[in-house]
Amino acid sequence: MNYLYAPWRDAYFSDKPEGCVFCNISAHPEKDEEYHVLYRDKLCFIVMNRYPYSPGHFMVIPHQHTDAIEELDPEVWLHISLIVQRCVQMLKQGLGAHGVNLGMNLGKSGGAGIAEHIHYHVIPRWMGDTNFITTIADTRVYGTDFEKIYQHLKGLIPEYIAC
Repeated sequence: MNYLYAPWRDAYFSDKPEGCVFCNISAHPEKDEEYHVLYRDKLCFIVMNRYPYSPGHFMVIPHQHTDAIEELDPEVWLHISLIVQRCVQMLKQGLGAHGVNLGMNLGKSGGAGIAEHIHYHVIPRWMGDTNFITTIADTRVYGTDFEKIYQHLKGLIPEYIAC
């Protein structure tokens, strides 16, 4: 069996605060800039991924702490689905993404890095945005400044996301 190592993601697994990282973000709206929160309402929030797969990778997260999607109130699930739909439109029209990956890994065995609190990954994609460098050089090519892309997306929120 072959293994592909991604040592740049080591901090993702070792630099976690005590308790649920998403509940911490949810409970502290005064730290939205520090935590790179793009949007929040009464049911969910959108936060940039600290270890993105591509520029503009963020997550849509319910405030409710649960690891079981089936426990979400249907109103919350439908609201998150609407937000994700608007996020896709924002990435395509406002950021110029050629495509978008959507994903929700449920449970550790389902691939979730933060398994205790469900979250939707929304990842913009462009033709040719992955190449050999990630595999052979332990390097991820990130073509824009993280803060710059955060500010750009935050500026798009009122047009695309605000309900």
